[in-house]
Amino acid sequence: RHPDTNRAVEAMRKIEAIITTEPFWTSTARLSDIVLPAALECERTDIEFANSTSEYLFAIKPLVKPAGESKSDFEIARLICAQWGEEYEQAFSEGKMELEWVKEIYENAAKQAEGMGIAMPKFEEFWQKGYVKFDKIDEKKRYFTNYADFRADPEKNALKTPSGKIELYSEAVEKLGYPDCPPHATWMEPFEWLGGDVSKYPVAISGAHSKFRLHSQLNNSLIRNYAEIAGREPALISPATAKARGIKTGDVVRIYNDRGEILCGALVSDTAQDNVVIVSEGAWYDPAVWGERSLCKHGNINVLTRDVPSSQLSQSNTAHTSMVQIEKFKGELPSVTAFDRPATIEA
Repeated sequence: RHPDTNRAVEAMRKIEAIITTEPFWTSTARLSDIVLPAALECERTDIEFANSTSEYLFAIKPLVKPAGESKSDFEIARLICAQWGEEYEQAFSEGKMELEWVKEIYENAAKQAEGMGIAMPKFEEFWQKGYVKFDKIDEKKRYFTNYADFRADPEKNALKTPSGKIELYSEAVEKLGYPDCPPHATWMEPFEWLGGDVSKYPVAISGAHSKFRLHSQLNNSLIRNYAEIAGREPALISPATAKARGIKTGDVVRIYNDRGEILCGALVSDTAQDNVVIVSEGAWYDPAVWGERSLCKHGNINVLTRDVPSSQLSQSNTAHTSMVQIEKFKGELPSVTAFDRPATIEA
């Protein structure tokens, strides 16, 4: 998932040892020295909020036993500590197992909620019912400012800014002195974009969200059969851009720039603008040669994006301002191996 994947892989090769906890044989697992098999959510005891609005608190109960030798993260850590000695295991677990920790976490939350005037049921009732439903957030209070109140009385209903007013210029940002982040809204030319130098790479690539998965989750499931083209991540190309390159729907295309190259299945559609190719993020990384800079056979867009932040202040992603070239793939088509299981695994 890291931008400029080839650079990330090069950095990983410099690390002495990589230990990964994973339920699936992901690319990170493949590049690790030790992989600790983790249980899925349906195989463990846990507690979690349902969504970003935190309307529900759910009791997570194991529906089935963990597959193979996989274990929960808690149990993995506890057993590792036990290998170093009983005192280390006790220091980690404090003599409590997972359900006891869930109960303690819940009761601590209930105590905090009580201080906020929110009543939560006893743990036993919560665990039996399986959830706690909280009142919905008052949308009028959800955001830090009610602008209608601010307009009516700016002094009484000041904004959460240093001045209490709408600020077009930030003295706080100015004091940081970042050359790539001025204290007021400013147009700054991206390092790559359609308005810049397009002599070498004339096509902008945009990473959309796939409707068939959440980021890379579920890409290893049968759901991908409904989304992929020629066993690869689809690349949406406008009719004009495709025609100029002799590309039609169903073709496998090579998309590349100085950072790397990927194979995708072409989908000619007017959804894409001319000179723009759309490839959803989240396709599992599948290099022709593991651990080396090579062609990603499955269409991971991060092979092509750059790992430079938008500014020193925000450190935000800049994956939507990358330029590429696209062409119909020629030669023998390599098979996708992103989801192949290892032949043997040492216990």
